[in-house]
Amino acid sequence: MENRELNFLVKTAELLSGNLTTSDMVKELNAILGGYVGLRDLGLYVFDSTTNTIRNCADNWSVIEDSDALYQCYEEVQEHDFVINSKAYKLPPVVGEISFNINSLVMPIVKEGKIFGLIDLKFENNTSVDMKFLFLMKIFASQVSLKLENIVLSEQSKINVEFHDSMKNIAKIIETQYELNYIVPLIGEMLDRFISDHLIYVFLRQEGELKLVWPKACKDERIYEALKQLTPETTYVLTNEDKIGAFPLMSEEGEITGCIVARSTLDKLSKRDISYLEQLTRQSAITINRAKVYSKVLQYATLDALTNLNNRRQFEVRLKQEIATTKRQNNPLCAMMIDIDFFKKVNDTYGHASGDAVLRTVALIIKEHLRESDIPSRYGGEEFAVLLPYTHISEAKIVGERLRKAVENTEIPIDKKTINVTISMGLAEFDTKETGEELFERADKALYEAKESGRNRVCISKNA
Repeated sequence: MENRELNFLVKTAELLSGNLTTSDMVKELNAILGGYVGLRDLGLYVFDSTTNTIRNCADNWSVIEDSDALYQCYEEVQEHDFVINSKAYKLPPVVGEISFNINSLVMPIVKEGKIFGLIDLKFENNTSVDMKFLFLMKIFASQVSLKLENIVLSEQSKINVEFHDSMKNIAKIIETQYELNYIVPLIGEMLDRFISDHLIYVFLRQEGELKLVWPKACKDERIYEALKQLTPETTYVLTNEDKIGAFPLMSEEGEITGCIVARSTLDKLSKRDISYLEQLTRQSAITINRAKVYSKVLQYATLDALTNLNNRRQFEVRLKQEIATTKRQNNPLCAMMIDIDFFKKVNDTYGHASGDAVLRTVALIIKEHLRESDIPSRYGGEEFAVLLPYTHISEAKIVGERLRKAVENTEIPIDKKTINVTISMGLAEFDTKETGEELFERADKALYEAKESGRNRVCISKNA
């Protein structure tokens, strides 16, 4: 082997021993081979057996359209060594002295005797090569094969780890949360992060119908048509050329209690995607079913399990009592609605266990800065509701600002470091002409105003 060919193979080996991304690897291989022969472009592709598609390694593993000539080349190299200038050839056993002009060359990437990818070369006009070049390319393809096999295995291992993390996290939700309006968005977000190539929708059976609960909107009528095809015996339903998959959430009694839908505008759901979604849906169903059972048990309790404040049911009981007392004694009463700012970002950045720690800390600060007669409650998710008996709105504003500053200045230990969060707050004073629900509706509107005007502030209901 001449020094020039040996130098080319050494450079290739050095490159492939590094830790490059696939897109950078393709660029560098292009440069190395371009320094040896008149090369215009190098493409690297992997055959995905789960979807029977060819994916572009340099373009975020995007799928090549099945009308592309690469699919024909993939079939032809099953029986041949190369596709040269769009014609398939076998490599002769002995190197000859033949030279020829070349425009394109497609060669297989082989793993354990099976073709799992292609190298596609496009050459400059009037590029001439000989048989030695083809033997050299055979060695080059073997070098690339080893590296690409490791990358594909690494990607698969990463996906498997993320899958098991998702399963574990969905199972752990029930340890600290039991409210469906809080649990379902968490599950939806976890699924959406894991099945990132597809849009995820979560439906729950309400009043006899499957209704969308996450995200807030779904305008694709094909999804609703897929839901109609579900039966208790259905494992899953695929529609729209397998680009929409509906996976039912089943109760222990074998009834459909909801559905998780995955929709893609590009690739159809692969066998691997379907397998993952089936398992994630089963785990989600277990978590949601447990939440329903826990909710029935806890609806008769008075305290929220995570924050140790009044739960929402107890809050509603106390609200009726305080409204009746206020009307009877003609005493002032104020309502306070509190929301932790950017709480979703805390969950996404540090995990839901850290989010729970933030909720407990804020709840503790609320209790510490209120009187014995005040009634703090966890309203739901990251929202808190507080009743302030015998309090005018001017006094409630002082309490609210003191509480806001206390939260802002508290460092919360998270993952061996500390973070600070802020709260937004809405206040309203009771008018004897309104109901308790109307009082808190005004406080909630004031909270919305506080969040819209920049967060970390206290706003008072305009009707107060």
